[in-house]
Amino acid sequence: MSQKNEAMDSPTLLCIHDLREVLKLRKTILESHGYRVKVASSGYDAMKILEEASVSAVLLEYKQEGMDAEAVARHIKHRFPNLPIILLSAYSEVPGQILWLVDAYVMKGELSEQLLPIIELAHRFSPHSDKPSQRKRAA
Repeated sequence: MSQKNEAMDSPTLLCIHDLREVLKLRKTILESHGYRVKVASSGYDAMKILEEASVSAVLLEYKQEGMDAEAVARHIKHRFPNLPIILLSAYSEVPGQILWLVDAYVMKGELSEQLLPIIELAHRFSPHSDKPSQRKRAA
């Protein structure tokens, strides 16, 4: 029973990236640290997952083929204003307008040192619900 309780207490993260290989790797790494992970390879898939399941934070890749990360972040914040979004990028500078939409920004070169502590902070300080229907009413 303790394993079931432990799994229920583990934060669920949503990773959004256009490359399935990257999603698979990121999922494996995050799960090895005790997180539950959902993956989406498009903004549409991400919104569908968010409507159906509760997540503690979103990990959003900045530069993606065929996907506008700023538009995805804006849509998530509009629908789920209290859901933390962590922007991941290989670029040292990203446009200010997207930084206003996200809760944290981590450069890929600093993922190993900074990502896990930022996820923990986002989970600790965000209001989260394990019931998607509650978030739908609140939005």
